[in-house]
Amino acid sequence: MQNDTQAITRHALLEKANVMIKAHDDYFTGMEATDVVQHGEVFVFRGPFFLDENEIPTAKTTAVFNVFKYLAVALSSQYHLE
Repeated sequence: MQNDTQAITRHALLEKANVMIKAHDDYFTGMEATDVVQHGEVFVFRGPFFLDENEIPTAKTTAVFNVFKYLAVALSSQYHLE
């Protein structure tokens, strides 16, 4: 698939991802992609996660997971890391 996708730097990909995050309906302050790795043909985005006082994932954690999954689907089909 990499032959069908455009090469992109990690920095440029994170910039694109964070623009997409801010435009997403589930965006909230503090949601951001701070790192990305490529596993095969799929991007895995990383960033802050949100736990409660008992270290249990919150609804914000679920929102971050869903937005990062959206980014992986949308961007993995277009790009590969240089």
